[in-house]
Amino acid sequence: MKAVFKFIYSVLVLILFSSCKSGYETINFNSAQIPNPPRYDNENHWAVLPGKYPEVLDSYAPKDVSTLHADVFYVYPTLIQDPKDTRWNAPIEDEVQREVVINKAVHYQASAWASSGRLFVPYYRQAHIRSYDYYNQGGKEAFRVAYSDIKAAFEYYLTHYNQGRPIIIASHSQGTTHTKRLLKDFFDGTPLQEQLIAAYLVGMDVLPQIYDNLKPMTSPSETGGYLCWNTFKKGYYPKKKDKYNGSVTSNPVTWDTTLTTDFNDHKGFLFSNGVIYDKALKIKIIDGLVWTSLPRFPLRFFMVLKKNYHIGDINLFWRDIKENSELRTQSWLSK
Repeated sequence: MKAVFKFIYSVLVLILFSSCKSGYETINFNSAQIPNPPRYDNENHWAVLPGKYPEVLDSYAPKDVSTLHADVFYVYPTLIQDPKDTRWNAPIEDEVQREVVINKAVHYQASAWASSGRLFVPYYRQAHIRSYDYYNQGGKEAFRVAYSDIKAAFEYYLTHYNQGRPIIIASHSQGTTHTKRLLKDFFDGTPLQEQLIAAYLVGMDVLPQIYDNLKPMTSPSETGGYLCWNTFKKGYYPKKKDKYNGSVTSNPVTWDTTLTTDFNDHKGFLFSNGVIYDKALKIKIIDGLVWTSLPRFPLRFFMVLKKNYHIGDINLFWRDIKENSELRTQSWLSK
């Protein structure tokens, strides 16, 4: 019986874990309280490296990652969300955050790309979720700190690991806030753009005019561009509806310009019990949003009242992403 309740609790955490938009305890941003910066020459400052794969990836990555011919640089979403936590940035030594990075972000998100390339996942001083609501009261500075880590990690990766290999950029939510800028700084109109397989910029609005040379991709095997989507329950519009209107919205099932899909098109949803459920949902793209039906999976009745599927932007389409990233990688390698 305890096992059943534990399972139900984990399901609820996965389904209902979402940012709180009010009731934050906050203090003024103080540069003297910024956590120490990571040192990416220290393997302990990476969650995942080719020689440092956590056990949660055992079922998803090949045993010998040296057989992979591409690299994946993944940036995780906001995981520091406690309204009573007054920190603007999480130190990478925070053991609670490190555990969540591995067991939630790496397990249910980064794993989707683990069969396409060697994974690189840096720990970084992520900004607290309040940084979005209090952008002008400290959030801007918190995001600056977080991005400085992502940039430093990517520079270290380029210098010490890349060796001309093709690259997939993958991210979610706050991770995408940073990778949007990373693409601008390192790929847009630069020689490195030739090494880009694809950038999966998930869980944030991305306007098509953000880049001068990088373009959204509209076919499943296309390479050298980016993909974006934001997931909500069918029929639901978020309060900031206009934020998404006009943003790039990729189809995370067919990967083309199709605006609707059926259950039979869906490849698979990675659930918290480790099972992948195929034919679990159908989608409709409208007004910059991906609307999805109520997914078919155990205990789905817990999601009946939930309308924002942001937390599931990746694992709802886990196998769809897996197969698509493999296809794009092979397409790039065969050029």
